[in-house]
Amino acid sequence: MAAFDPWDPAFLADPYPAYAELRARGRVHHYEPTNQWLVPHHADVSALLRDRRLGRTYQHRFSHEEFGRTPPPPEQEPFHTLNDHGMLDLEPPDHTRIRRLVSKAFTPRTVERLKPYVERLAGELVDGLVRRGGGDLLAEVAEPLPVAVIAEMLGVPESDRGPLRPWSADICGMYELNPSKETAARAVRASVEFSDYLRELIVERRKDPGDDLISGLIAAHDEDDRLTEQEMISTCVLLLNAGHEATVNATVNGWWALLRHPEQLAALRADHSLVPAAIEELMRYDTPLQLFERWVLDDIEIDGTVIPRGAELALLFGSANHDPAVFTEPGRLDLTRAENPHISFSAGIHYCIGAPLARLELAASMRALLERAPTLSLASEPKRKPNFVIRGLEGLDVEIA
Repeated sequence: MAAFDPWDPAFLADPYPAYAELRARGRVHHYEPTNQWLVPHHADVSALLRDRRLGRTYQHRFSHEEFGRTPPPPEQEPFHTLNDHGMLDLEPPDHTRIRRLVSKAFTPRTVERLKPYVERLAGELVDGLVRRGGGDLLAEVAEPLPVAVIAEMLGVPESDRGPLRPWSADICGMYELNPSKETAARAVRASVEFSDYLRELIVERRKDPGDDLISGLIAAHDEDDRLTEQEMISTCVLLLNAGHEATVNATVNGWWALLRHPEQLAALRADHSLVPAAIEELMRYDTPLQLFERWVLDDIEIDGTVIPRGAELALLFGSANHDPAVFTEPGRLDLTRAENPHISFSAGIHYCIGAPLARLELAASMRALLERAPTLSLASEPKRKPNFVIRGLEGLDVEIA
């Protein structure tokens, strides 16, 4: 029987059999090692993402002590200050205020205006890979494209973009289950350095505004919308992290899946009109964000089990996306899948604000690789990152004949 064990390399290589076992055993399971309640079914995950008795935070209603939780250690304060003021970890009304302001940068019209830039950059990156006869698809295409796009939107100068990805990786280490002290120390250091950098950039943009999101946030004159400096810093970090982390992993997870399913890759190469459906199916098939957490703000009941206030739910996106109650033959990669209500972008008020941009970036890099590198093949077996929550590869070495 496959066991749910997020620290076991065998589980990390393929968690989907363990999810099937969890779904067969019931709708909710207490998991002692993380003191979380695991929710594996699509219907429950989808409904709970929209349930206002749950929250990404509890601090808008309770102190740590009132909620039965131990406050984070003081040495982690820079990370938690940064994290707790971003809209992903806020609830209304603060979440509503910040999201309303930021969403202006992610309207379909705004994203459509970015299309020529994204497609040109994707083409240039793939051309470089082709000239070299191959290389690491992650480092040479998957990573630089979304990092450049979100940095461009925010107004981070090209010369300053080098540390963005390392800072992001160190901060995102804290979203894994039971992070180590070393992971926390790296996240704190990155939080301080990233915040200091953005504080300086905000000062510059106040003096010399540009046509970028940071300048736009500064220029918000409505008192109801105005962001504090900390909210602005936290929002920029969230957009930079979320704006590329999932897209990078969706790209390499997706191409690794295609290279393991040559008949599906052949169909895609023969018909590029499959690209939009392929992106949705690849995000479902090997979900880049496997788990999303929610705090129980008021007691809830799942299948006869009362989950008390103060508990934490682990909503298993990867399992929900493989639920046979929703997806026919969920273990089969099918780029022509017509009905695909995957929840890789979450749902409810915390639905991914950057989903249209992520889809644009994924489509641009996929089309560029299909058109300019039609002979792309695997050079060596990739190594999976030792992470569970954020699922990706260390690299993806390819060759182009």
